[in-house]
Amino acid sequence: MLYALLKLAHLLAAIVWIGGMVFAHWFLRPAAMALEPAVRVPLMQAVLRRFFTAVAVAATAVLASGLWMIGRVAKATVQVGGSFAMPLSWTVMATLGLVMIAIFGHIRFALYKRLRVATEAGDWAAGGRALASIRTWVGVNLALGVATVAAAVLPL
Repeated sequence: MLYALLKLAHLLAAIVWIGGMVFAHWFLRPAAMALEPAVRVPLMQAVLRRFFTAVAVAATAVLASGLWMIGRVAKATVQVGGSFAMPLSWTVMATLGLVMIAIFGHIRFALYKRLRVATEAGDWAAGGRALASIRTWVGVNLALGVATVAAAVLPL
């Protein structure tokens, strides 16, 4: 039962993270482009502040639940006298997940900081540049997130 709950937490956290990126990248940003920079940049900064808080929680949940599930399977395998070898799909998921977390760290602690500083200064051009950088890296993370889901469900 614990394994099933961990898997549920893992999947829900991934859905929040990947789904939020889809929403921001394909729906929110294009709609916000109709707004003047003085409205768009603060709006995006406020939305991203909330989203990045949720992603930090989701990334932590994905990492913790993933490690816990791997550990439980490894422990159970060793306890029955077997030798644990992590499946390729798990290795791919774990690797891509760690890369995604690193990219999120760059987005949150470097690029978002530039956006916040620009917004506070009313420098809409700098804010637009920061948003463009954030969009690029969110796109990379979105592609990695889709690849991670594919690794989870397709045979490798």
